[in-house]
Amino acid sequence: MSSKLLRGTFILTLGTIISKILGLFYVIPFYAIVGDDGTALYSYSYISYTIFISIATAGVPLAVSKFISKYNALEEYAVGRKLFKSGMIVMMITGIVSFLVMYMTAPILADITLSSGDENPTVSQEDVTTVIRAVSFALIVVPFMSLIRGFFQGHQSMGPSAVSQVVEQIVRIVFLLAGAYIVLNIMNGTLVTAVSVATFAAFIGALGSLFVLGWYWFKRKPHLDQLLKHDKRTMDISLKDIYKEILIYAAPFVFVGIANPLFQFIDQITFERAMTAIGLGAQATTAFGILNFQTHKLVIIPVSLATAFSLTLVPTITTAFIENNRQSLKLQLDQTFQVLLYLTVPATIGLSILAEPAYTIFYEQKELGTEILRLYAPVAILFALFSVTAAVLQGINEQRFTILSLLTGLLVKLSLNIPLIKMLETKGAVVATALGYTAAIIINLIVIHKFAQYSFKFALRRVFLIFIFSGVMGIGTLAVYEGLTLFLSPGEKFSSMIIVVVCALVGCGIYFYLGFRSKLIDRLFGDKVTKIKRKLRLRI
Repeated sequence: MSSKLLRGTFILTLGTIISKILGLFYVIPFYAIVGDDGTALYSYSYISYTIFISIATAGVPLAVSKFISKYNALEEYAVGRKLFKSGMIVMMITGIVSFLVMYMTAPILADITLSSGDENPTVSQEDVTTVIRAVSFALIVVPFMSLIRGFFQGHQSMGPSAVSQVVEQIVRIVFLLAGAYIVLNIMNGTLVTAVSVATFAAFIGALGSLFVLGWYWFKRKPHLDQLLKHDKRTMDISLKDIYKEILIYAAPFVFVGIANPLFQFIDQITFERAMTAIGLGAQATTAFGILNFQTHKLVIIPVSLATAFSLTLVPTITTAFIENNRQSLKLQLDQTFQVLLYLTVPATIGLSILAEPAYTIFYEQKELGTEILRLYAPVAILFALFSVTAAVLQGINEQRFTILSLLTGLLVKLSLNIPLIKMLETKGAVVATALGYTAAIIINLIVIHKFAQYSFKFALRRVFLIFIFSGVMGIGTLAVYEGLTLFLSPGEKFSSMIIVVVCALVGCGIYFYLGFRSKLIDRLFGDKVTKIKRKLRLRI
């Protein structure tokens, strides 16, 4: 890999991480401003928005990047510029159509979200309609933004995407927090207005990102125009063929990106009705906010980092498969699954053990929040496994099965959600999600086994070892946690921070000591770890 590409990948990864960190920690002041009903309202709009935006733009940056990079390598620069020019028109149409559809169907989405009963007076269908319409404006801008990011990435220029991501997040969060606070505390407005302003922040953030990308475009346009002078002009690809290739590239990313929002959407359209049916309609809004906003924000933390690290191995899987190098393919698959679980399993176990202080830090002490987070945390392993197995299917050119596995998982979730909620209340929705993802993952693994001729025996032995190490870490962390709670309260924010930090340090120490001692880390991460150990003069 060239130093330029390596540097660009690092910049883009850093921008993504900063963006995700900002997207996590804003929930602390946001919850303090709007409370349980506010976060529930926010979830009702954002789940629908995420689905719309995933369909409109998911995979566009990567697909456009891959397309332009391919033809730039052939010195056919005009092909990429042709895509960019026509793509601006297509994205404008896509954005406007997506906005109009979401805006006009907002009452329908609100109607299927809430029960017609009067047990839950805190949130009405009109309230949900208002916040959904407020966030829909972002759909006008985001498709443009995605196309421009993909164009720059295709030219090995990752800075514009990274900087625009961070600026988008900063602008969105500042507008969101300031707007919600001003509406409630200065203007004495309603909660619905405050949350509408918060969701409209997605549009303002997208404008901020678009401004940054526009600045980069005008700054770098002379260089991009210079490339056109070196165009070979040996290819004249029609727009039909261009978009056919783009759709092939983008389709797998759409289904992977839309999976989690669709599972959440099933909760959105069934949860309130199921809770009302068992006489808990008055608690439904608060419980939904805890389930699909508050705890979900925490559960997704270990997934993001572990999945990002594992997916860096997928290109080598693709290469090995194309070259029909079965030995290399097996090694890469072994490493992918092991790295994923090595990072995800201990993180989810730790989060489950520290559910009460972790929830208190971000929100406040709440029994239901603690219970749901403790049960929900291990489901993060399934989220990560689905993403990675779906990516592997793309690597071995069997991405069509991603559609089958996702639809199967959604069918399981949809079939079991209401019965399990009636049986287990809010926990039932978590269990149904876990069962749905499990079904999808099993299908993906079967396909990988068959078409990649891959045996899971070796990986399973390592995974068993990972679970043993995680169990030892869990016991040690739990012992320290129990000791700390004798004189520190997990119901207070400052005490909870101390508990989480101390327990996390102890847990990491135990886990990585076992990894170093058994040489498992060396086998998973290779020479990089060995070099670090030498530099630090570790003799573990």
